[in-house]
Amino acid sequence: MRLSFFLLLPVIILASCTSGRPVDIPATSEDILYMGRTVTTPDGAVAFNYPGVTAMLRFEGRSIELLTSPGSGYWMVEVDSLPAVKREIASGDSVLLVADYLSEGPHSTRITYCIEGYEKNPEIRGFRLAPGGSMLPAPERPALKMEFIGNSITCGYGIEADSAAIHFSYDTENHCLTYAYLTARELDADFNVVARSGIGMYRNYNGPREGDGHQTMTLEYDNALLYKPGLPWDFSRFVPDIVCINLGTNDTSTRNYDINLYEEAYGSFLDRLRRYYPDAKIVLLTGPMLGRQELADVTGALDRLASSREGVYRFDMTPEDGSLGYGADYHPSAARARVMADELSRFIRENVI
Repeated sequence: MRLSFFLLLPVIILASCTSGRPVDIPATSEDILYMGRTVTTPDGAVAFNYPGVTAMLRFEGRSIELLTSPGSGYWMVEVDSLPAVKREIASGDSVLLVADYLSEGPHSTRITYCIEGYEKNPEIRGFRLAPGGSMLPAPERPALKMEFIGNSITCGYGIEADSAAIHFSYDTENHCLTYAYLTARELDADFNVVARSGIGMYRNYNGPREGDGHQTMTLEYDNALLYKPGLPWDFSRFVPDIVCINLGTNDTSTRNYDINLYEEAYGSFLDRLRRYYPDAKIVLLTGPMLGRQELADVTGALDRLASSREGVYRFDMTPEDGSLGYGADYHPSAARARVMADELSRFIRENVI
């Protein structure tokens, strides 16, 4: 009996030490539901650089951490039914404590990258649960699939700023307050975002009248990551039911545009989308920042494009009047974006779905 006790003792000690270790979950785990354009790196990380990329997971454990690339920027974190909180990964950090001191039993979290990432190259490198924690099956993926193609208004440029006199910084950008994100949540949609501040269909902000020869949406759309032409997007990975396009504000910026070139580029892009997504319903939007003449020109072009194509819809956001305040550089405030989301959600419910 004494011999058996001493033989078992090291096993008991080893088991106790093992149970005290955190539980690491690989980024590619099938128990994580991802939304948005992502690529898997050779070392198993999930990389992306468009705003709105989201990871959703369910787990049991007292705490959970996100393992990410250093300096990846800002994330919105939701745990169970608690309000979302904006958290930053600064240049010297690579671990984000999502939640701690949780009760026993199942929990859920939704973590969304809420800024533009083309300068920061964010990655999700995994998750870490408290000792004894375990993953549960991934949440069910929403049936409705939506894609939002746009510019700074879709990204959430300056949406947390409290004055139009403030200029861009990442700490006032938040995609999770935009019309696109709120519409997707309102309609319970799985969604992709392909957007970049300053981008246009044929001409970026303050670009040449004849058009930009690089970095427009027509040239970047096929890339899985913005400005990474060596990584083409696999369009079979996400086939949207509804595509919302909000482009034209930068094309018509600084009163130096050719509306015919805009319409031509937009039409070619629509034809390409139709080849990728034969059954998708496509909604052409005007945003609230267009000036009077620019709005008239863009509206006319989009009306003509929609009228000559099947399954293409038109919707105009209420023009900005300042009554709900401004974000940075006269971009929509969070209150304005909420109105935009309500308008678009209602239109889609009544006319598109």
